[in-house]
Amino acid sequence: QVQLVESGGGNVQAGGSLRLSCGASGYVYRRYCIAWFRQTPGKMREGVAAISPDEGSVDFAPSVKGRFDISRDNAKNMVYLQMNSLKPDDTAMYYCAATYGLCLPLNPDSYTGWGQGTQVTVSS
Repeated sequence: QVQLVESGGGNVQAGGSLRLSCGASGYVYRRYCIAWFRQTPGKMREGVAAISPDEGSVDFAPSVKGRFDISRDNAKNMVYLQMNSLKPDDTAMYYCAATYGLCLPLNPDSYTGWGQGTQVTVSS
């Protein structure tokens, strides 16, 4: 069964950086596209970034392009989201999830293996 675990969230001031980690177990991790999503209370879950199984393709939401980077280490079953130049609008619960096949579109309904999330809070 697919299961992912997020870590690395925290409190940071605007302009700062954080690196989120997403670990996987229970399946052949390297065959799956892994994506990061975020959600704030009362809003829909938003796709942030995704990386293909072979690392050949990465995609970012316009709101984070140029500030966030996504990478994966298949040997360690890990995916990372490097977040730089953070803004208060980046404050959210961040989740990672997996899909077998194309990463796009970043539709949460197409993804599985959701963890508990990790909270990112950016203060101005």
